[in-house]
Amino acid sequence: MTRSRQLAFLMGAIFLYALWSLFPAMGWASEASPVKALAEAIGLAYIGAGVAVGFACLASGYAVAKIGSAAIGAVSEKPELMGRTLVFLGLAEGIAIYGLIIAIMILNKL
Repeated sequence: MTRSRQLAFLMGAIFLYALWSLFPAMGWASEASPVKALAEAIGLAYIGAGVAVGFACLASGYAVAKIGSAAIGAVSEKPELMGRTLVFLGLAEGIAIYGLIIAIMILNKL
């Protein structure tokens, strides 16, 4: 295996171990009272909103990086393509806005 695959495997193993150790602890720590169940539900809603924004921004950043580098190469060869490349960059940045909208929708349900 290459070094990058080893690093990816190690990070995945650490992530799975963290999930394995975190979620049972949340169940054991809770009691059967409805107040604590509501607090856990609100906490998970905040986590879900954060995950939605986080992954959307990561995906948007990756897309803008790939499209932006290709756009610079295209514009350096044909300057008249500048308007078209800006449209594609705008579409890639829209991914982050969609994640923000989903997070707002989740938080409005609380």
